[in-house]
Amino acid sequence: MTAESKSAPPLSGDAAKARIDAKIAGLDDWRGRTLAQVRALIHEALPDVAETVKWGRVPVWERQGILTTGEVYKAAVKLTFPKGASLPDPAGLFNSSLDGNARRAIDLHQGETIDAEALKALVREAAALNAAGKKR
Repeated sequence: MTAESKSAPPLSGDAAKARIDAKIAGLDDWRGRTLAQVRALIHEALPDVAETVKWGRVPVWERQGILTTGEVYKAAVKLTFPKGASLPDPAGLFNSSLDGNARRAIDLHQGETIDAEALKALVREAAALNAAGKKR
């Protein structure tokens, strides 16, 4: 079983930080820059956010549960909010997974500008929802 295996145990703390750093460094195109920017914005929104890596390769940001994941695909960096359907999104950031009962996602494509303030507000709302213990 390799470290990239879907059944690999989750990483947290310094191990997760190092894996995410390596993932960003390994993406020498717009996707790496986008993931790095999103990561920085999440930390600006919640300085004490916990970083983990789950499923062998996916960066995850948590506080009292998962806030969002940062998956990287060929044509998009996807931020999935497991409880996104319960979050206010006045800026209309959610543009993917809109038909489910729980999740919502933001697909970021090459050349797109991230609405930094709206993303930070969404991350803070996700943290507040987790803190309230509200179920999906």
